[in-house]
Amino acid sequence: MSQQHAFILKAKTRPEMAEAFETLFRAYVEPSRQEPGCIEYHMLRDQQDPSLFVFYEVWANKAALDEHSALPHMVEFFEKRMDYLERDFDIQPIVMPSASSANR
Repeated sequence: MSQQHAFILKAKTRPEMAEAFETLFRAYVEPSRQEPGCIEYHMLRDQQDPSLFVFYEVWANKAALDEHSALPHMVEFFEKRMDYLERDFDIQPIVMPSASSANR
């Protein structure tokens, strides 16, 4: 059995691109949650700094995340991400010792 792959990703957008970034990624949330290997997928926006977005993601394993990352819309975004971002992603690997609440 493969180990879950979980992380917190911080995306610091350019202030003038924050709304476009939210609009773009808001459309990706539900489809991402429907992917077979997705356990948790949340997009959050900082209240104090509206140009800072935080993603909390838990995938069944690294292969599931790799499949997600290889989807055409994700590849396209990754290639042009710096059009939106002030600096590149800050990714913090985490473990999720509690059970998922996604299917409550």
